[in-house]
Amino acid sequence: MTLDTDYLAGKRVLVTGGAGAIGSTLVGTLARLDSKVTIIDDLSASQRWTVPEHPNVDFIEGSILDEQALRQAFSSRPEFVYHLAALFANQNSVDHPETDLMVNGMGTLRVLEFANVAGVERVMYASSGCSIYGAGAPLPLTEGFMSDQLSTPYQITKMLGELYANFFHNHYDLSIVRTRFFNSFGPGEVPGPYRNVIPNFVYWAMNQQPLPITGSGEETRDWTYVGDIVDGLLRAATTPEADGEAINLASGKETRVIDMANMVNELTENPAGIDWRERRKWDHHSRLLGSVTKAGEVLGYKPTTEFPEGLENTVLWFRENWDRIKETTRF
Repeated sequence: MTLDTDYLAGKRVLVTGGAGAIGSTLVGTLARLDSKVTIIDDLSASQRWTVPEHPNVDFIEGSILDEQALRQAFSSRPEFVYHLAALFANQNSVDHPETDLMVNGMGTLRVLEFANVAGVERVMYASSGCSIYGAGAPLPLTEGFMSDQLSTPYQITKMLGELYANFFHNHYDLSIVRTRFFNSFGPGEVPGPYRNVIPNFVYWAMNQQPLPITGSGEETRDWTYVGDIVDGLLRAATTPEADGEAINLASGKETRVIDMANMVNELTENPAGIDWRERRKWDHHSRLLGSVTKAGEVLGYKPTTEFPEGLENTVLWFRENWDRIKETTRF
């Protein structure tokens, strides 16, 4: 199934959280397709310099909890909304559960309310396949399985967002696709507290520090390259059959944590090795593997970037942007 990029040309698109790794990659792709893109991002977990500089891109620094900022964002009369903004991620939500509820719960509700009033053509809600299935789900994780046995506030509020999405779809006939991301990684993601493991590992390795593994290292994750996730997001907007569906955007492959760490150390020539630490109390996922069967059947989605290639691209991006990364990273 071919991606209909012509359909996006000239379309007005709003991307919440558009300064993050997925958001900035999506924005850059949409701008090149001649979409008119508005970003709203409070830069709480990203940097302004990651936002693509393009005449088709308008940036609003603001929170999705700020109704005035949302009014400004929706004044562009978007036809598509990608709701990527969130308080990320598990440990952050454990440490700050009320903020997590406000941003991921109330923030999502407000975005959907504005989208409904604005009469947008479709909303793509960024859910989390690493969250909503729970720890006891059979592998590979398929869209038909859901669990209420969740381990962190982040997992709970990502589920809450899906429930709100279902309500707006069923009650108001708002066209929504719930895209469930799995362990996104790639260029554009800055390191820092509560960020994903790969950018933090690359940063520490380039500073010749040992990489902290919490657990045995035999745990697996379904690391999915940001370019593949963006391809799925574009397909979600342009595929009529995706309306109302929950769809995994994953690599469909498992990689051991210890193998990832060793690859990072090798690519960065880091001699410091591994620092073994106790497993975090909330981390009950020994393995993660998402099924991409439905994504393939509905969207024509097929991940094309193998993990080693994606990791090499990530390290290269770090090297190219090292001065800015060092200047803006705080642990």
